[in-house]
Amino acid sequence: MSSSLNEIIHFIEKSPTAFHAVDNVKKLLEDNGYCRCREGRLNEKEGLSGFKGGYFIRNASSLIAFCLPKKEAKGFRIMASHADSPCFKIKTKPEIKVEDAYVKLNVEKYGGMILSSWLDRPLGIAGRVIVKEKGKYISRLVNLKKCAVIPNVAIHFNREINKGFEYNPQTDLLPLFSGSKNKKLYSVIAKETGIPENEILGDDLYLYADQTPVTAGSDNEFIISPRLDDLECAYSTLKGFLKGNPKEYISVYCLFNNEEVGSCTEQGADSDFSQRILKEIWSFSKCSKNFERALTDSFLLSADNAHALHPNHPEKSDITNKPYLNSGIVLKFNGNAHYTTDAYSQAFVTDICRQNNIPLQTFANRSDIQGGSTLGNIMMSHVSLPSADIGLPQLAMHSAVETAGVMDIQNMIKLSEKFYNN
Repeated sequence: MSSSLNEIIHFIEKSPTAFHAVDNVKKLLEDNGYCRCREGRLNEKEGLSGFKGGYFIRNASSLIAFCLPKKEAKGFRIMASHADSPCFKIKTKPEIKVEDAYVKLNVEKYGGMILSSWLDRPLGIAGRVIVKEKGKYISRLVNLKKCAVIPNVAIHFNREINKGFEYNPQTDLLPLFSGSKNKKLYSVIAKETGIPENEILGDDLYLYADQTPVTAGSDNEFIISPRLDDLECAYSTLKGFLKGNPKEYISVYCLFNNEEVGSCTEQGADSDFSQRILKEIWSFSKCSKNFERALTDSFLLSADNAHALHPNHPEKSDITNKPYLNSGIVLKFNGNAHYTTDAYSQAFVTDICRQNNIPLQTFANRSDIQGGSTLGNIMMSHVSLPSADIGLPQLAMHSAVETAGVMDIQNMIKLSEKFYNN
């Protein structure tokens, strides 16, 4: 197993929520010479002496990192991915007693999920709680491993289950949490974290598939893992960012929360986070060109996984634009501009891949199937610059556990490094 594969498996396993993913990226950045910066305060620093670059975090779940070239920059080279995945969010006051025998939890859907994939597998509860320390509200990470399960109804009680049964999230998909009728979620969190139960003032908690990523296939060519969408791109683009050596452009790495629910949050791609930070970085760089001109000379790669050809349903794919696992980076197109790739950005990405022997394939939806959108066109509403949407091919997108190609991880790392090297 390659070092990159081992690293991404470790990263995914340690990142059950966007809060954990951002915390893990933060640690990797600091290990590689980056320092924490505060919004609106970058120009107060006396340079970044002794540091390779800096990073900003908003609401503990979105992050933007940057690295300046040694000479005056022409613009930005930006890669953006997201840290959240479809799952169940735990509601406030979640405990529901059942027949004085069980405690289950009240949950709701977060994002577009394949509901049936969440049943009969070990589930953890992770996210953050808020406590008050020295007059300030502080986020504390929580990760309760293998503490819940959503059990199916036995086929003897539901003979229709193999005939296209429709699961109701409020009645069929509430997780079993405890066999003790008096068990409270906060009491378990307090026991695991050492935070007194009465000091927890708020929470953002989610169910996650608590399974270690594994390889499979006749040659171990597939990775089967929770949260491949989009932690696979998040980690591989970070690796390219850390390996890059910018010469003429400012390297920027973006990791956003809430893409799966529309990005319309304080920390989402549809906020002012990217625009404010890019302006602040440009001002700090003291380049002679104005910010708006710098954007026209910049480029964004929105990196979010793509749909691979399904072995049992090849008819679901477009006739001529159908990616395969382990066959390279996917360049994504949409006639209604749900993806940002156009002729110019297609040429830009194609040229990088050809020059560096990186395999490239294309994706478009069938003309009778409506596709989704991703970060690129959302960010464009705040910072307009040339952009393309790319990703890595995968199967079972938005399942609790997804499948992708092992070799494609290295392809994205290589593309990211070359992109950031300008």
